[in-house]
Amino acid sequence: MGSHILRLASCLSLAVVLAGCVIVPDQRHYVGGVVMVAPPPPREEIIGAAPVPGYVWMGGYWGWVGDRHEWVPGHWGPPRAGRHWVGHQWVRQGDGWRLRPGHWERGA
Repeated sequence: MGSHILRLASCLSLAVVLAGCVIVPDQRHYVGGVVMVAPPPPREEIIGAAPVPGYVWMGGYWGWVGDRHEWVPGHWGPPRAGRHWVGHQWVRQGDGWRLRPGHWERGA
């Protein structure tokens, strides 16, 4: 009988302790691709001359790494016929921000 009371008391104590635990999600992390922290303003980059004539500058952007924004530097890349480069862009979505990746788009 005493062991049943001790077990019941232990279970009740555990239930009380766990009931007091509230887990609040970190609002800075991705939630379905949405970040709750606005990106900093873009950095100024020194572009310089293309390493190969005709190469296209793909500007840097703020990427989301772990729990913060980190600058991803721009770089030169070969062009794609009939397409132009559209850089990465942070767009507002609800209360947060979503990174729209850079991509090649048809047209000049």
